[in-house]
Amino acid sequence: MQPIFDTDLSMQHKRRALATPVAGADFLMRRVAEDLADRLATVERRFPDAAALFCVTPDAREVITASGKADTITRIEADNAFLDGGDGRLAPAETVPLPPESLNLAVSLLSLQEANDIPGVLIQICRALRPDGLFLGAMAGGGTLAELRESLLAAESEIYGGAGPRVFPFADVRDVGALLQRAGFALPVADVETVTVRYADMFALMRDLRAMGATNTLAARSRRPATRALFLRAAEIYAERFSDPDSRIRATFSIVWMSGWAPAPTQQKPLKPGSAKVSLADALRGG
Repeated sequence: MQPIFDTDLSMQHKRRALATPVAGADFLMRRVAEDLADRLATVERRFPDAAALFCVTPDAREVITASGKADTITRIEADNAFLDGGDGRLAPAETVPLPPESLNLAVSLLSLQEANDIPGVLIQICRALRPDGLFLGAMAGGGTLAELRESLLAAESEIYGGAGPRVFPFADVRDVGALLQRAGFALPVADVETVTVRYADMFALMRDLRAMGATNTLAARSRRPATRALFLRAAEIYAERFSDPDSRIRATFSIVWMSGWAPAPTQQKPLKPGSAKVSLADALRGG
């Protein structure tokens, strides 16, 4: 399969971001971690064996620990730098190095959007879960950084007469739901939360993206050196099209949340077609 992302470059960007942290640039991971805590709080059960898969930061494990719902929590990362000297296991990116039916809970935060084979990763996660085990994941989805994408494409087309991809292709929430089902999860659910962040200008946004380790890692990215003129023109277009009355620009982050359960005989099953005891017409009439 032709890779979409340059995995080695992605690891390099994330190592650099962790080595030179910028205060406040982790706002998206902190927001997602808070959402994870809320979602775990609604699940009334314990998970003896849990894993945080390729989350890069310790946030997911800290949330699971604080929930008090797991006995053991394993961090799995693709680079030792991401473990920061803590306990965990190393594995190649997009590989879940766990035996079948060895987990009760698997969590993935803000990493699947850079997977070259999302269906393959989801299948591995489902296989690693015990029957009725839960997967919770969050990834950047369609609409993320749409303003930046449009501004860069417009500037590059204007200056060079053509444009190469500079922003990730993000999956739509409907596609994610279908992928969960395809991977074998029962009761799959996908929903989206939109976060809008305001910046002084496009360059402030790009500094945050660099600090997140979220700059361009597309395998098909343009190899043409990005010039100062290109970015200055893109910043002008961004301000013209996506600024508020106070001149600050908007940046959209769409977070697709996914959940699914490993199939188990005890789970609720949908009724077979024709098995309903009350017709839809009667229900609508109140009869």
